[in-house]
Amino acid sequence: MLLSREFIGYIARELVRRLTPKVIEVGTPQAAVESIAKVIEDDLAVEDRLNEEVREILAQYSEYMRREGVSYQEMFRKIKNMLIRERKIIRASGRDTGDPMKLSRDKVNDLSHKIVAMMRKSRLFRLKRDPNDVRLEIVREMTDLLVKEERVDRAAREKIRSQKREIPEGSEEWDLLHRKYYAEELKKLGIDLSS
Repeated sequence: MLLSREFIGYIARELVRRLTPKVIEVGTPQAAVESIAKVIEDDLAVEDRLNEEVREILAQYSEYMRREGVSYQEMFRKIKNMLIRERKIIRASGRDTGDPMKLSRDKVNDLSHKIVAMMRKSRLFRLKRDPNDVRLEIVREMTDLLVKEERVDRAAREKIRSQKREIPEGSEEWDLLHRKYYAEELKKLGIDLSS
């Protein structure tokens, strides 16, 4: 998943905190946080399942691709793009669409629609403004949180690059260092994902 479950939980907590009581009211804050987090997790899981499906398709053709000298990454990208178009999925990754954040602007917009739809159906929430105004506020707040997260991620990556020796991205050591530096950078901003 593009965002860790902990960060999704943080986004949900912050949305409830920042939107209450200005644009929404919630009966049970923890239940409201869990509902928002579930909408985000479920939506991001769609693309994770799609990636797994593409990997399974390519596994069937691995011998052919090796024999013909076809690039795995290029075929992965082509098949994924084809399935995204067919299924009308909004691409989650901002980096794939040129957005500076992990989530694309289109995905943030799509999530805001889904969160407001969930709020309107749930007894946990009461909208104090027009649903589109609430949705726009969600977009604003999520974008602010994702911009901060991008700065944290960039700082963590820079710390890894500044090591005396090259540490390949994707390696176990790289992942461990990234988690450590990422957590340190979040704490500098006063963000604790464990709350």
